[in-house]
Amino acid sequence: MAEFDINILGCGSALPTTRHLSTSQIIDLRDKLYMIDCGEGTQLQMRKMHSKFSRLNHIFISHLHGDHCFGLPGLISTLGMLGRTGDLFIYGPKDLETWLRPVLNLFCKNLPFEVRFHTVDTEKHEIVMEDRSVTVWSIPLNHRIPCCGYLFVEKQKYNHIIREMTDFYHVPVKEMQKIKEGADFVTEDGEVIANSRLTRPAEPARRYAFCSDTAFCPSIIPIIEGVDLLYHESTFQESDLIRAKETFHSTASQAATIAKEAKVKQLLLGHYSARYETLDDILKEATEIFPNSTLANEGMVISMLHS
Repeated sequence: MAEFDINILGCGSALPTTRHLSTSQIIDLRDKLYMIDCGEGTQLQMRKMHSKFSRLNHIFISHLHGDHCFGLPGLISTLGMLGRTGDLFIYGPKDLETWLRPVLNLFCKNLPFEVRFHTVDTEKHEIVMEDRSVTVWSIPLNHRIPCCGYLFVEKQKYNHIIREMTDFYHVPVKEMQKIKEGADFVTEDGEVIANSRLTRPAEPARRYAFCSDTAFCPSIIPIIEGVDLLYHESTFQESDLIRAKETFHSTASQAATIAKEAKVKQLLLGHYSARYETLDDILKEATEIFPNSTLANEGMVISMLHS
């Protein structure tokens, strides 16, 4: 079972190339799949990476540029042909349903499941979705149109029972769950046994931040501070800074600066402009500022290990 894996389906930008595909990622957390963005070719990449369509229930769209959402109609159609019956939840800017609903009405008239849209306020940092495994927050970004990133915060696991100690104090099975959740234990004689004597702390909850598309945006630093992994767009090299400002995108140096100032543990670069034949200079610029930087690539799986 995947504990917390980030699967890179596509990490290119608006202009299609043979080197990179449009943006899409799948987070595999405790065998549940959560998709971020769904550019063209997403469902084919899912096949290539052996992602199980049936485990996908939540899709988060950052903004309504085609390289981030044009894969939705095809993916939803395929889910229908595969016999899906459970609801599919899609989160994104307010005009997402306005665009997609007529397309589904035309091409996917008899879907055996419901597509449920949830509007995200791209100007607010707030909880978008929560289940037993994760809490997802929006991250306001600075792009040409309404756009937000997403912060995935793993739910804290319960403490680990120290079996030798619970046996020693004759803790009944019915009390075990309370103890995992942090409760002390009171013996039949009235002695209070501190929880710290009965359990070991669970590993810290992990956090993943997805920030694309955006111009240089220091306001996100408090939101993403200390995350285990930051994916930040690095569309341009610093030599194309003027173009980056015109299009409200970031350079690799700017992405690395955000990572450094936010004290994140690892930076993952992506959303590369089609103008670059190689990405060596993108990586060089980033590592000069933030050494623990990595280039995203299609087919890559990043396992978020406990530090």
